[in-house]
Amino acid sequence: MPTVACTNCCRTNRVPAAAEGSPRCGNCRAPLPWIAEAGDADFGEVAEQASLPVLVDLWATWCGPCRMVSPALEQVAKDLAGRIKLVKVDIDKSPALARRFEVQAVPTLLILDRGRPVARQTGAAPANALRRWVGESLSASRGPADSTSGSP
Repeated sequence: MPTVACTNCCRTNRVPAAAEGSPRCGNCRAPLPWIAEAGDADFGEVAEQASLPVLVDLWATWCGPCRMVSPALEQVAKDLAGRIKLVKVDIDKSPALARRFEVQAVPTLLILDRGRPVARQTGAAPANALRRWVGESLSASRGPADSTSGSP
């Protein structure tokens, strides 16, 4: 199970790939960034059944822009801790998902809200542009991205 350091108190916490609600620090209860990996076998449980909106990163190990955008996506997940979940999918290991989402180029980014795709973007972008895109996509699908309604 991956671990993440709390940005509030710096304690290390284990964060499961799939769970109810959203992860919080066991020490100070601050929201934790939720970053998980998924593949063909567990995508439904990890991404589609998530209670939070999910930012899906469909990427490949051989893709330079994918490696460049990964830290920006992780920063967005940290900035929006408790409000989104980042799920990374390696398309070479998950060909059924690549076909299902009709991936023509990587990185391909999706926003899923309650398992339903609400936004899509292809190509790398800086963290501020990704944060804006995620915020606008969430606002269009369920209300303001900065709203904490629906989060435990």
